[in-house]
Amino acid sequence: MCGIAGLWVFGGADGTRLARQAGIMIDRLAHRGPDDRGVWQDDAAGVALANRRLAIIDLSPLGHQPMTSADGRVTVAFNGEIYNYQDLRQQLVGEGVAFRGQSDTEVLVEAIARWGVNRALAACNGMFGLAVWLAEERRLMLVRDRLGEKPLYWSLSNGVLLFASELKAVRAELGYHAVPDEAALADYFRHGFIPAPRTAFTGIRQLPPGTCMTVSADGSAETRAYWSVTDAARRALAAPLTLEDPEILRLTGDLLTDAVRRRMVSDVPLGVFLSGGIDSALVAALMQGQSATPIRSFTIGFGEAEFDESAAAEATAKALGTDHTTLRVDAGDAVDLVPHLAGMYDEPFADISAIPTALLCRLARRHVTVALSGDGGDEAFGGYSRHLWAESVGRWRRRPAWLRHGLARLDATVPDAWIDGAAHLLKPHLRQPSDKVGKFLGAVAAADEDQAYIAMLGMKADTILRPGLALDAAAPVALPPITPSGGADPTLRLQLRDLARYLPDGVLVKVDRASMAAGLEARAPLLDPRVVEWGLRLPLHQRLRDGRGKWMLRRLLADRIPRGAVTAPKTGFGAPLGAWLRGPLRDWAAGLLETAPQDSLIQAPVAAALWRQHLSGRHDHAGRLWTVLSYLSWKATVAEAD
Repeated sequence: MCGIAGLWVFGGADGTRLARQAGIMIDRLAHRGPDDRGVWQDDAAGVALANRRLAIIDLSPLGHQPMTSADGRVTVAFNGEIYNYQDLRQQLVGEGVAFRGQSDTEVLVEAIARWGVNRALAACNGMFGLAVWLAEERRLMLVRDRLGEKPLYWSLSNGVLLFASELKAVRAELGYHAVPDEAALADYFRHGFIPAPRTAFTGIRQLPPGTCMTVSADGSAETRAYWSVTDAARRALAAPLTLEDPEILRLTGDLLTDAVRRRMVSDVPLGVFLSGGIDSALVAALMQGQSATPIRSFTIGFGEAEFDESAAAEATAKALGTDHTTLRVDAGDAVDLVPHLAGMYDEPFADISAIPTALLCRLARRHVTVALSGDGGDEAFGGYSRHLWAESVGRWRRRPAWLRHGLARLDATVPDAWIDGAAHLLKPHLRQPSDKVGKFLGAVAAADEDQAYIAMLGMKADTILRPGLALDAAAPVALPPITPSGGADPTLRLQLRDLARYLPDGVLVKVDRASMAAGLEARAPLLDPRVVEWGLRLPLHQRLRDGRGKWMLRRLLADRIPRGAVTAPKTGFGAPLGAWLRGPLRDWAAGLLETAPQDSLIQAPVAAALWRQHLSGRHDHAGRLWTVLSYLSWKATVAEAD
């Protein structure tokens, strides 16, 4: 795992200038790679590649980057891991390739030199943001992995291409020229993040997942998708799985075991993030089943029972026999961390779980350099509440508009505390039922499938924007038809939207920035492309059953852990932000909200009303307030910092 950066000054450049500029960019990413620093340049071409290395495979100098192929034709700067590199290495050796070291980077660069970029990409199972310089062709290729686990940003203007793993490195060169993009910020208030290819700044773009961009010496750029969620869905619908439960469970277990095994290859200590949920417990079980010694596992605990999954995680760890560590988090930890989140993410980012994720990564890094996670299980196997609602939402959306809109307006007028109190009489452990009711009714009242998906994400923050920005400027999330008639069941269509938008631009951004800020590599076996495509092929009854999602993963875990060891209901990875905003974070929040009247995007009176209602305790507006506060914090500490 690393951070990469570089530039191409078309027509050539002074070598000293190239080295200096590449050095400035890559040093902004020192946190991503504390073990080594490298800059490579071709003065005549005007190209410089740079790398900060977090050494995981082959810790020797033979893993130094940027790395050039033995024949001198290919140079790469690589951020990520190739999990099947040993298989590819064996194949290349059989074709006569001689290797100097043991790193996956060398396997990648020699595969590109021998097979070309297209064939090498098709052969690689991994996560990566990659820059490839092809010397003979005088072309630079920027590539991002299939699911978007690793980021890659770029800017092309005034005869210069800039690229890097994080926005801060590109901005190191653009400086004051990088100005906020209002359309992208409108997207942020709808989603809680900024979807690719937009970024928070005009003139800087993010390469979408599964995409390769080829830049030529004349400054032209061509982008193509070598993998897409839509194409994966088409393949899944063309070859659905029709096996009985025992056989499908066996095959899925074998596939997941292999995905975990490949992600356990490391020359440094590794462990696992362990919550009280299904996905991380299954990953931990599969890891422990392939380890002769107790694996290290880590979890976060809160004093507030509603958000605390540590007891369930500790029970799972005890059942599996892992070497477990729990970090108890209090409000003081949040107060120390929150002001730094804007600089960590470079953009406004409204996922509250960024707080515990960052704290968990810091905890794990004290003991290990690599940590496996359960990310991807919900998207691939149908685990979110909205996946369970899909058919009901569709039925309700066929009701008269006056009824649907009336229910949504009624929900807006009823205090959250009333809904929560009534729901807790029926389901005492359900977290924030008023939020779930609001999402469901918002989806029912939505104008189309696109807006229904936005409602189910549940930000409700675009009403804070000045009129005209919220819907007119924002990018759609509609997917192209996967067959002429649509072809997918309602749940699968939501899964596909999540894989195309929420996963890469939300979940994986959160994990990448939090882990890399701590110098930790996070690996997600459930995002192995083979696993994702397999999950999409499952019929609905092998994804959802008995009113619960991820039936397949639940059954696999039940076979590997004592009954009752995983006891926590699905709650998500949250934090008691509502209470913190009324308490230790109140002064921080109030100070930022005082700047709202001077902001050109948001309606300060609306934000102020939400703040008053939240402080009163009558409504819990923590989510919407956090969206505003994250934006204002970013504006104060990042956007206006230069």
